[in-house]
Amino acid sequence: MNPPRRSKSESSRDLPAAGPASAVLLDTHVLVWLVVGDGRLRPAARRRIEAAAQEQQLWVSAITPWEIGMLVAKGRLVLDRDVMDWLHAALALPGIRLAPLAPALAVASTRLPGELHGDPADRLIVATARQLGATLVTADLALLAYGHLGHVGVLSAG
Repeated sequence: MNPPRRSKSESSRDLPAAGPASAVLLDTHVLVWLVVGDGRLRPAARRRIEAAAQEQQLWVSAITPWEIGMLVAKGRLVLDRDVMDWLHAALALPGIRLAPLAPALAVASTRLPGELHGDPADRLIVATARQLGATLVTADLALLAYGHLGHVGVLSAG
């Protein structure tokens, strides 16, 4: 699937160039699973993630640190250290890149094709995957269904 075309008003300095077909974007829970070694991460997904990391094409959305911070603050996620320390370590793993949150991406998340629920974090993650031309690795059934409609490339993580 090709990433959406940019309008003339969107500056190329605001958006990274679309990545190669091997680019992968991790959904928030997949990043957590990867870092903590959670067995729910399917071997095929793990191999795809490792290949993307070797090519420097493994991405995390800028909203993911916020989502992890919120999960910890609400007690829905317990980490083995302070959330900022955990995030620094996770984002320092070989091959992981943090996709910036530019104004054009924020607006693109409000203009996604088809029907997708209103969760702002999920919308930003999908918009980021589309912008990068990346495959979104997720176990979220709503995001997998959205991808199967052809709106974003997806790979089931679990």
